Amino acid sequence: MTTPSLTDRMREWRLARDLPLTLVLVLAGAWAALFSWLSVARHETWWTGRFDLGNMVQAIWNTAHGDFLMATNSAGDQVSRLGSHVDPLLVVLVPFQWMTDSAVPLLVAQAVIVAAGAVPAFLLGRRWLGDDRLAVAGALMWLLYAPIQWAVVTDLHAVTLAAPLLMLAIWAAEARNDWVLGISVALALLGKEQVGLALVIFGIWIMVRHRRWIAGAVVSVASLAWTLLCVLVIIPSAGSGVPAPFGERFGRFGDTPSQAFVGALSNPIDVITTVGGWSRLSYLLALLLPLLLLPLFAPLLAAAALPDLMLNMLADWWPNYSIEFHYAAVASPFLVAGAMLGLAGLRRRSRPAWLARILAPAGALAVVLIAAGALGTIITGPMPFFGPLSTATQSRLDQYRPTPLHAQALEAGADLIPGDAIVSVGNNPGGHLSARRRVLVFPEIGDADWVMVDRTRPNMLDRLDPVGFSLALERLATGGEFRLVYDRDGVMVFRRNGMVGG
Repeated sequence: MTTPSLTDRMREWRLARDLPLTLVLVLAGAWAALFSWLSVARHETWWTGRFDLGNMVQAIWNTAHGDFLMATNSAGDQVSRLGSHVDPLLVVLVPFQWMTDSAVPLLVAQAVIVAAGAVPAFLLGRRWLGDDRLAVAGALMWLLYAPIQWAVVTDLHAVTLAAPLLMLAIWAAEARNDWVLGISVALALLGKEQVGLALVIFGIWIMVRHRRWIAGAVVSVASLAWTLLCVLVIIPSAGSGVPAPFGERFGRFGDTPSQAFVGALSNPIDVITTVGGWSRLSYLLALLLPLLLLPLFAPLLAAAALPDLMLNMLADWWPNYSIEFHYAAVASPFLVAGAMLGLAGLRRRSRPAWLARILAPAGALAVVLIAAGALGTIITGPMPFFGPLSTATQSRLDQYRPTPLHAQALEAGADLIPGDAIVSVGNNPGGHLSARRRVLVFPEIGDADWVMVDRTRPNMLDRLDPVGFSLALERLATGGEFRLVYDRDGVMVFRRNGMVGG
């Protein structure tokens, strides 16, 4: 038995002495366990999909096997993931795919990484609010924030992994720890091409708040340069001449992201009427009310959330302006941190006197902050425990519910398909069958030797074009090129005729 070193004993002593931080670590661990369970439960009921879990799994799996971030697009071509989104932060998960083809460790890792964001949130609360009760409340504001929770249970995304890095960057800027600041900013930029837009404003905040002109300028200039490189060079070149993806989401302003940007600038009235509609305003309220509107009192830090919020609210595709997906991941750390900084500013004021009296008792104020976050979780969050109190989309909450017979049918069908086979899948089976070099999305078949679809859960292509999907399935069943080898509870598996061993 080895004797603990002096460093180890000092670390243990500090942890035992710092009971508030220990409490935050326990709460973050419990949160990670809960949201790991929810994410895995959703996966095991086969509600994760080719879009987006399968896309990420395939890019990570191919990277783990020597083919950097390569994936199969909806047309059946092998392309770089960077042609859709510049999110190479995914490579931090590669070691898991050396050990197993399962997506479960990836989902658990995502929950753990995001839970870790509670630590810099706590440290910011301690620094700004000067009371450990309020600092713990700040950590819980992060853990109870419904948009963060939804991001974790919505498949797997590099931009979700970037959220706690952004919180860490805010703490590092406050602590003047330039090494941590540089590393966290650099890693966060790898989460998605648009993260740099938020960090441009964050760099300005560093300059204005701390008068650290060089540090702030480096963050802003480097972030803007990286975003421009992503949008103007990496995505077009990796896309091999294919039009920029997802530009259609801004179709009212232009056919590509750049055209949409110019179109929005030249049509300010249309922008105002779009973001002023109730669907967009209710999205803002869902973001701000659980934080008691406090980010509005730290406007420059909260402004770092604006680029992503504007992208979301100008989109035509409704998931962008819903908190029930991952699209608020970049905005969330700036809003949560902005709430703590805004509260700190309000507490420093002595006028009006009635407000100073309300904000003075730290314990009661901590309870109010935690209660607001908990209420936001109950009403708008992704946890399926709150019945009629929840206003979240019921179909999303139902996805954790066990469906043993159908899950068994899907599992048995998937077990027929060899791990190295080229497969064409419907969206839901694709969440489990994407750890391979090539995986196409039905009705695109191409060179696939196996096809697996689930007729009971229209999703993505079968939902968007049900008639075309049904016709394609009928052609597959009667065309003679494939034979049906499995049909149970709406799950169908076809195998190409003439295969060795067929």
